[in-house]
Amino acid sequence: MYTGKLVFAQVMEHMPMKVFRRCVQTYNGNHKVKSFSCLDQYLCMAFAQMTCRESLRETEICLRAQSKKLYHMGIRGGIARNTLSNANKVRDWRIYADFAQALIKIARPLYAEEELGLELDNTIYALDSSTIDLCLSVFPWALFRSTKSAVKLHTLLDLRGNIPTFIHISNGKMHDVNVLDILMPEAGAFYIMDRGYLDFARLFNIDQAGAFFVIRAKGNIVYRRQYSHAVTTEEKSRGVRCDQTIVLTGVNSKNDYPQQLRRIKYYDSKSNKTFNFLTNNFTIPAQTVADLYRYRWQVELFFKWIKQHLRIKSFFGISENAVKSQIWIAISVYVLVAIIKKRLDLKLELYTILQILSLTLFEKTPLDQLLMISENKNETQEMTNQLNLFDLTLGQ
Repeated sequence: MYTGKLVFAQVMEHMPMKVFRRCVQTYNGNHKVKSFSCLDQYLCMAFAQMTCRESLRETEICLRAQSKKLYHMGIRGGIARNTLSNANKVRDWRIYADFAQALIKIARPLYAEEELGLELDNTIYALDSSTIDLCLSVFPWALFRSTKSAVKLHTLLDLRGNIPTFIHISNGKMHDVNVLDILMPEAGAFYIMDRGYLDFARLFNIDQAGAFFVIRAKGNIVYRRQYSHAVTTEEKSRGVRCDQTIVLTGVNSKNDYPQQLRRIKYYDSKSNKTFNFLTNNFTIPAQTVADLYRYRWQVELFFKWIKQHLRIKSFFGISENAVKSQIWIAISVYVLVAIIKKRLDLKLELYTILQILSLTLFEKTPLDQLLMISENKNETQEMTNQLNLFDLTLGQ
């Protein structure tokens, strides 16, 4: 029998410890700390994320039940709910924000060669936000409306690997379009956005930075058509209705965006809806523009996935620092698992890997062997067996 490290310790071996210590040192995270360090706090919170704990009390009970294994997990401080709660309240959340960004820098090159099904070598980003509702009486610092509070997660997702590259946590009142003032556009990259981000002055800044955007147009934009480009029969059959070069003629918009824009009208037969897209790229095919916008749904799936499978809908603390710390630790766990997936060359989905880890963190099976066995079982399992079972049950 393998008598090596715990699965939890093997997962945490993929953490860049030098970077973590540098983040802690930057914000004096361990200042006047005697026993429960920032690393202990991170490991406890990461354990809570991977095992889907609902509260600090649950986390404390589970870890104390395995007290003889805490040292081998890397946890040196004593486990107490109050200690962990106080750490979440007072330890600077930027420690974990910077560490998550460091993990993102490691993960992105690992997924740089991922295929998207598009003949584009450019980096492709999807920008969107997600609102997490909170109780007004418990979280008064995150005022959203007169009756409730909320925090908003603004995320820029690299569609190759679905790795978040930019995250901004604000209160619920911040409008989506304002995040474009914080974002630093990358020259040559594509930014895919919904019409909530339609602000021509800000889009012009993206254009001037040498980046491209694809955005869904609103129905009230005022423009003048300059040219109509030919649409092939194949493009028409796939939904492209027109491909035009336009200039804006609105009182403010013509000054906010004084250059030409490309307008593409697209009909989606599946949803029976017509979309109007605007872009500043005049070279890629019109169908590619529509396909790029379709990939924007990856960021919606990211929000859905992270809300369902990581603990960011129910928070362990009520202070702003505690909430932000929990969100950033959750994101770092997501990215860490994504790094492990690539390093071990796994075909399993991140959800599957997290489900396996949630039940095996205290085992001593080699991590690669544990996940490889699950991967092989996943490949050989056939859905027909389950269908036959239901058929037999219904036939009784």
